[in-house]
Amino acid sequence: MTTLIFTHHDCFDHDTGPGHPEAPDRLTVVWQVLDRPEFRDLERRSAPEADVEQLSRVHDRQYVEAVLQAVPEDGYVRLDGDTLLSPGSRGAILRAAGSVCAAVDAVLAGEATNAFCAVRPCGHHAEPARAMGFCVFNNIAVGAEHARKTHGLKRVAVVDFDVHHGNGTQAMFADDPDLFFASTHQSPLYPGTGNSWERGVDDNILNLPLEPYSGSVEFRQAVERAILPALEAFQPELLLISAGFDAHKRDPLAQLGLTDEDFEWVTHKLVDLADRVCGGRVVSALEGGYDATGLAEGCAAHLKALMRA
Repeated sequence: MTTLIFTHHDCFDHDTGPGHPEAPDRLTVVWQVLDRPEFRDLERRSAPEADVEQLSRVHDRQYVEAVLQAVPEDGYVRLDGDTLLSPGSRGAILRAAGSVCAAVDAVLAGEATNAFCAVRPCGHHAEPARAMGFCVFNNIAVGAEHARKTHGLKRVAVVDFDVHHGNGTQAMFADDPDLFFASTHQSPLYPGTGNSWERGVDDNILNLPLEPYSGSVEFRQAVERAILPALEAFQPELLLISAGFDAHKRDPLAQLGLTDEDFEWVTHKLVDLADRVCGGRVVSALEGGYDATGLAEGCAAHLKALMRA
């Protein structure tokens, strides 16, 4: 067993307009990484479309239906200041969420040790009834609830190392003690949430805000001293990763100083913990990353660690 890749060409068709950071070229970079010799033999599977029922487990059904109806025949529809829909968006937003559900199915069926969803748009800012920060549907949260409702799991954890706080995932998890969310992120920075005192209904939310220009030392300390012990105590049956690479030192949208080695290190740590507590079951989904080199090398480092599971 090894690492499965879930992706789909429809994810290129989500057009965000000229100059937008969350552009189709991001996925081009990731596909180029997947074509490197060390990753070329990984099995690729087509990401299916999520259905309305799957999406409505974490989003208000009225919101889901309104978004799907808002996809334009031409031009753009703006959902918030920086989140847009284009004629090709429907397939992309449905397959981005559906990829995580399919990856959960495969990993829980024992078809692979773990899986990586190479999809866009990202999802962790999307709240129950609100698009935010390039995100329309919350892909990772949809996958978490799919694991519980379809496979009967009780306790699911998400670790988010994107440079921006996953406010949407937190909002969806905070009132459920059987869901756990941990995040490292730059603060202050968009979206302005993720303070350390935001703890959830049963200390099931763990935020580790990092000051601008923090680097490897601060990040690794947060993971070692806080996130790993909390995960060990929570004992999830499945570990999901919101894998954003915009904390890379090259990224233009933030000011953290992580390196490729940091992404490989944190993935190793999370995979090792998953081996101890949930049979190694890990599903990772792409979030941010807006420098081509930082995204490529961070993603490659992440995949190397997943493959060594």
